[in-house]
Amino acid sequence: MQRLKTRLQFQATLDGGTVARTPHFAMHRLVLAPAAAPLTPVDGGFVAKPLIVPGMVWLGAMVPKRWARRAVTRNAIKRQIFSVATSFEPQLPLAAHVVRLRAAFDRKVFVSASSDVLKSAVREELHTLFERASRSSA
Repeated sequence: MQRLKTRLQFQATLDGGTVARTPHFAMHRLVLAPAAAPLTPVDGGFVAKPLIVPGMVWLGAMVPKRWARRAVTRNAIKRQIFSVATSFEPQLPLAAHVVRLRAAFDRKVFVSASSDVLKSAVREELHTLFERASRSSA
């Protein structure tokens, strides 16, 4: 599994559309056809090098500060996203995916910034998200 790294890769994938949602997460997917892969812009023109190379599973994680204030929480959520994605990789289509946190976890319920309870809640919801996304690809 390759990781999305640049802003352009994330923007292209987000434009692909939402394939699954849970109360806290959304998954976006951009199906990569070899001829239709987005090209890398350079100095007013485009280079023939694809922005996202087709034929692989790509994944990016967006955990905005708006929804997870503390860095330790954002990093814990990102680690959970990549960990769960690794277990679902064989079921995902060869495309670019972005998992986006779209709502905050209640700080009254999850008092600690990086507790085992928060991690297990995140992991459980991510399993649901990836199951829905893998069903939508079939």
